[in-house]
Amino acid sequence: MFDGVHRGHQALVEAARLAVGREGTVVAMTFDPNPAEVLRKPDGGDSPAQRLTSVQRREALLLAAGADQVQVIAVDRAFLDQSAEVFLQTHVLPHQPTVLVEGADFRFGKGRSGDLDLLRASGGTHGWSVEMVDECTATLGDGVQVPVRSSMVRWLLLAGRVREAGTLLGRAFVLDGPVCKGAQRGRLLGVPTANVATSDLLVPLDGVYAGVGVLPDGQRVPAAISIGTNPTFGDEHRSVEAHLLDFNGAIDDYGWTLELELHRWLRDQVACSDTDALLALIHRDIEAVRAACSLADYAFAP
Repeated sequence: MFDGVHRGHQALVEAARLAVGREGTVVAMTFDPNPAEVLRKPDGGDSPAQRLTSVQRREALLLAAGADQVQVIAVDRAFLDQSAEVFLQTHVLPHQPTVLVEGADFRFGKGRSGDLDLLRASGGTHGWSVEMVDECTATLGDGVQVPVRSSMVRWLLLAGRVREAGTLLGRAFVLDGPVCKGAQRGRLLGVPTANVATSDLLVPLDGVYAGVGVLPDGQRVPAAISIGTNPTFGDEHRSVEAHLLDFNGAIDDYGWTLELELHRWLRDQVACSDTDALLALIHRDIEAVRAACSLADYAFAP
């Protein structure tokens, strides 16, 4: 899936580039939607795994990691019913590959019947070699070493540990989407916020985060990012909103796309007794954001 394009995914692309050299072509093959989502039974009780990246961002990240092309294969039941051998004939052979690069636990085809051994055996017939890339690991802030996997990134984000999730990704985690109309309370309080519609992206644990807003023209500004239900006002709807520091543009010109990099978790969401107490808390958050984003160009530092 390459969801998140984390350091393990980047290692696959790097190994492929090393294998074919500068003159070769590296093709990253990915799927949309997630096969697990297609196979999920509507009444099965399992909640879908929320995406770490949109398919568009996934493509851009794979190209930035060094791929020359990204092939997005549409997934449906018929596709998932293909045998491993048919998958190779239909989707791999047309590329006339000289080398296939995969992780040790790679499986493909109906019932996950295809593996590295089948790829190697087929390579003897079709003229490709197979390279296996070992799983990457990372050390968290508490000294625990973990595998670099999309599932681990999700777990960290749902625990609010965005800085460590960024360590696995090799960059800050990003929530992006169009700016939409909110309750407009921030404007009345003198701290206007941009509400971001994140579609089906995974949204981290409720709380306030220090981060960076990336504007459509590429400008980067510090951002105080709030995720949750605004308990002071008793809202039920969960939202993602950001106060962009030193930004003089028109936040309420809705529909423009805003990227929010989440760098640090600051605090839980809390219910304040009145708007004065809320404003005092918001201004403390803003100062904390300035301190956390004091690095040159507001770069993410794992």
